[in-house]
Amino acid sequence: MRLDGKSAIVTGAGSGIGQATALRFAAEGARLVIGDISAGVDETAAMITEAGGTAHAMRIDAGSEEDVQALVGAAVARHGGLDVAYANAGVSGGLTGIFDHSVAEWEAILRTNLIGPFLVIKHAAPEMMKRGKGSIICTASVAGLRSGAGCPAYSASKAGVINLVMTAAQQLSATNVRVNAICPGLIQTGMTQRAFDYAAEKGVTDRIGRLNPLRRAGQPDEIANMALFLASDEASYVNGQAIAVDGGLSSSHPVTRQETGKTAA
Repeated sequence: MRLDGKSAIVTGAGSGIGQATALRFAAEGARLVIGDISAGVDETAAMITEAGGTAHAMRIDAGSEEDVQALVGAAVARHGGLDVAYANAGVSGGLTGIFDHSVAEWEAILRTNLIGPFLVIKHAAPEMMKRGKGSIICTASVAGLRSGAGCPAYSASKAGVINLVMTAAQQLSATNVRVNAICPGLIQTGMTQRAFDYAAEKGVTDRIGRLNPLRRAGQPDEIANMALFLASDEASYVNGQAIAVDGGLSSSHPVTRQETGKTAA
């Protein structure tokens, strides 16, 4: 019960990483207000309630300041304050190249992926300061660390998230409110499911995740475990960091690997 009695919000909680994290937080004792633009958030809340946890679902647009304010306000009204905020909602942007993205597409991706986390920090941090401490977590990506893991707009938005948490951690100095980012690698979620389906159709499922040393894709629960750590008091000295959870993908630039006894691409 590492989050016993703590008040928490999670955006993008209708599926994938957000849903897995909401379930994990609730299992560890957190009282949740969760948001998503899809109806899946109601299913997540129902799962938590059926398991004996506490969760209130809200249909929100993560890039809307009014909606994020309402999410934070609901947590404060229902649970007397706010201890943990996970800005997880995001969109992928597909595989569009730099010359093919329209300005409108860039704006839409940045609105959810970068403005969304900014809004969570802006409105969650003051409530946490009233309690003397708190933890804010944002979903970035290995695509924000270097090129090659996402389309230009997505990659730029996630690089922005990484710098945002570093800047926010500095600006929240002496408040005891920590701000960190998680950088997932290839995780099997609705956002990436097309790639998994395509691999299955072509009979090359064994190639999924082959570029990282663990030679596999990750699961949402593996990101939720990191989110739980960062949310808990166990991470009390972790602040302003972008932590990759990617099977080791970001530990090296793409190369032809020299393995014991053989050469592998």
